[in-house]
Amino acid sequence: MTHPFTTRQLPFFLTAPTPCPYLPGQLERKVFTRVDPSDGPGLNDALTHAGFRRSQSILYRPACERCSACKSVRIPVAEFTFSRSQRRILKRNDDLRADIRPADATTEQFALMSRYLESRHGDGDMAGMHFLDYVGMVEDGMQRTHITEYRDASGHLAAAALVDELPDGLSLIYSFFDPDRADLSPGKFMILDHVRRARMASLAHVYLGYWVKGSAKMDYKARYSPLEVLEPAGWRRLEAGE
Repeated sequence: MTHPFTTRQLPFFLTAPTPCPYLPGQLERKVFTRVDPSDGPGLNDALTHAGFRRSQSILYRPACERCSACKSVRIPVAEFTFSRSQRRILKRNDDLRADIRPADATTEQFALMSRYLESRHGDGDMAGMHFLDYVGMVEDGMQRTHITEYRDASGHLAAAALVDELPDGLSLIYSFFDPDRADLSPGKFMILDHVRRARMASLAHVYLGYWVKGSAKMDYKARYSPLEVLEPAGWRRLEAGE
């Protein structure tokens, strides 16, 4: 059940409370709106900068009544310095070649994502996704969206990332990879590679979605330093130890 409320320009909706998937004992609520392709990419840009996250044609952000742990985070790429361990991750995945493709779903991508979900998120909301669900995830998006495919020397699809292109950066919507490459840290590699790509394109940020302090699923994002978090007063630098 949802409860609508309307701004002057857009209809927004508030979800009913449900158990939080990140922090035990907490309840989660979201405020969301649907984006029509005719609105153009500007609406996605503006709401992403305001802390919203895109899923298909839905833009949402947390609206929990008793918790504010979910924070939008982004990497300021000009100030980012690759650590020794991050350089090793880039080196370990040196065999992969990236190809920027239009946001058109393929059965090859879906097969890889199905393997990834079964291996890593078998009990998650996306488990059991059908191909048409995947088509909606990829193609019901913005005008400035692409898929970065990563293939090894044999041409095998090893990883992929769905990415929104913003005026000031790249927003990583979802990424997945071959579970057989898990020991090579392909998830981290894709983030680091998009930092490189944003820098080469003179873009200021890589948007990582939400960081949830205390959540094992989300704590990894705080390891990218420097990192900026969105607060009610605006973006600020995440301090060491937070």
